[in-house]
Amino acid sequence: MPKSVAIIGDLFMLPEKFADALAAACGDAVDIRTRKDNWPDEPMEHGYSVKGMDDLKEYFGTADDVVDFVGDAEILVTHLAPVSRDMLARMPNLKLVAVSRGGPVNVDMKAAADHGVTVVNTPGRNSSAVAEFTLGAILTETRKIREGHEALRNGIWRGDLYRADITGRELNEMTVGVIGYGNIGSKVVKLLRAFGTKVLVCDPYVQLTPEDAQAGVEHVTLDRLLSEADVVTLHARVTDETKEMMNKEAFKKMKNDALFVNTARGPMCHYDDLYTALVEGEIGSAMMETFGVEPVPKDWPLLQLPNVTLTPHIAGASVRTVTYAAEQAAEEVRRFIAGEPARNPC
Repeated sequence: MPKSVAIIGDLFMLPEKFADALAAACGDAVDIRTRKDNWPDEPMEHGYSVKGMDDLKEYFGTADDVVDFVGDAEILVTHLAPVSRDMLARMPNLKLVAVSRGGPVNVDMKAAADHGVTVVNTPGRNSSAVAEFTLGAILTETRKIREGHEALRNGIWRGDLYRADITGRELNEMTVGVIGYGNIGSKVVKLLRAFGTKVLVCDPYVQLTPEDAQAGVEHVTLDRLLSEADVVTLHARVTDETKEMMNKEAFKKMKNDALFVNTARGPMCHYDDLYTALVEGEIGSAMMETFGVEPVPKDWPLLQLPNVTLTPHIAGASVRTVTYAAEQAAEEVRRFIAGEPARNPC
């Protein structure tokens, strides 16, 4: 008898992509029903600055809607649907939750274990997308792309950007500090190496690959990275240790013309301190892709600064992210049905 699978997708992780991948991986072994939520056209709940439902982070949807849709399904495949302790008690048939993201922050992991529910995820699903975006972010600032673009749109020809005292520097003459050496950070390092960049890495929990070490990448302390890097790019996870790690003390240690890039998560940056550092010239510029509160307020002070580039948390958005995550989630469902061990258990 086929396993009942409830798919809750959205306008990015399309439920039909999940369904197609499941059909290819599992054939007639699954009975699928799908639902499409309205994210990202409607914002998700973040649970960082404002406490989320049962301390869940980055989720979309209400408990009642999710429970009603999942019903008696044994398997839930989702991107952002919340799964709390109370919800699990109301879904007694549920045995597997496949989350198509790097961290299952929308799932109460302790409650899942208590209820005997296996949770799997898709680590690295958007690592290439974010790494590429990070390089684009660095180049946008260091090569004056943003400044030239904004001026030209306003009818101003910034020929002065060619002046030696104003123009940008090439990556092959710069030092870039990478904080966090996981799926994304390690790919950023690889891309930077292709530009001939000197790369410093800070991650106390991971060692450099032999390839990176042989290529001259250095594993250093945070203090050294902050003081020597022309660009500091953040790729760690949000933990008690990393929350607001980029604060006034950190910015004071950076070069006064340094670029700070955050394509990771907003809560690791203290935004008032960043604003002060940018206004007072403690650092040169910033490129921000993620924020503590999303969407950001229209009157947010950082929106008014001329030395900041901001994008609406889109670094991980690519067509390949969707198909890759769907394929990985489908493979986890196939393994579960076949009685094989999970590839990426949480």
